[in-house]
Amino acid sequence: MKIISEKSILNFETWSGAKETQRIIIDNNKENEFDALIEELYPDGLTDTQLNDLLWFETDWIFEMLGIAEDETIDE
Repeated sequence: MKIISEKSILNFETWSGAKETQRIIIDNNKENEFDALIEELYPDGLTDTQLNDLLWFETDWIFEMLGIAEDETIDE
């Protein structure tokens, strides 16, 4: 069975290493920019696993695309 749903980074349930990337995106108020980036790059959508893996393993690229500086990624 295939179920398609539209979600924002705000309500996407991440796991493992993707949780920290999601937190940093939200803490930097970049959720709309991230959602727009994903919609532009993946017009046919992503699976939950693909999105989680992108958040987990492509952190540097995501932060660069969203203009999040390295010093803004540290949890104080």
